[in-house]
Amino acid sequence: MTEAEWLACTDPTPMLEYLRGKASDRKLRLFAVACCRHIWEWLPDSRSRVAVEAAERFADGEASADELLLCRLAANRALSERSKNAPDDRYRFVLFAASDAAYSKAWSAADMMPIDAAWPTSEGVVSCVENRNVLNHQAVLLWEIFGNPFRPVTADPRWLTSTVVAHAQTIYEERAFDRLPILADALEDARCDDADILNHLRGDGPHVRGCWAVDLVLGKQ
Repeated sequence: MTEAEWLACTDPTPMLEYLRGKASDRKLRLFAVACCRHIWEWLPDSRSRVAVEAAERFADGEASADELLLCRLAANRALSERSKNAPDDRYRFVLFAASDAAYSKAWSAADMMPIDAAWPTSEGVVSCVENRNVLNHQAVLLWEIFGNPFRPVTADPRWLTSTVVAHAQTIYEERAFDRLPILADALEDARCDDADILNHLRGDGPHVRGCWAVDLVLGKQ
């Protein structure tokens, strides 16, 4: 994959293939979590949602492997019950997404997302058009989390003032992505003039945990 292909890609599958062996488990798992949060309304079973939340906490070292396994087993039970009671119900596929997010290997979880999370639509009917829209959204999430891997950005330590880091930490912990422009302003005050960082923080998003610019400030991989 070339840089131009990455920037123009609307299908997450070749993007994930390019990232194989290059991306951290944390970022891959957060991509899987972000895919699940995008279809949150189609995950009414609390066991599925708890599995996604556990996967997110595990990515940041806030949940143990044992806890993650238990949550995945519970999500699998939710999936089995749905499949048994409604074998023709296409919405059971979204339960795969929650289970996959809590899978023990982040790469496998992320690699399954383009299939599992592409099923539901706002009208409740699967169509090729809607399927494509969801895949497009997942490609955007990969740009959000990984940025442009062909042009990695390095943070100047002089930008990382206590104010900048505090803003980034609060945004990350509270998912307060509406405050990203404030972080951009704080970076400018610290003499950051990197257009890629500033434009991304002031862009429309979507923004999620794992945002490459916030991770850059916080030193997360």
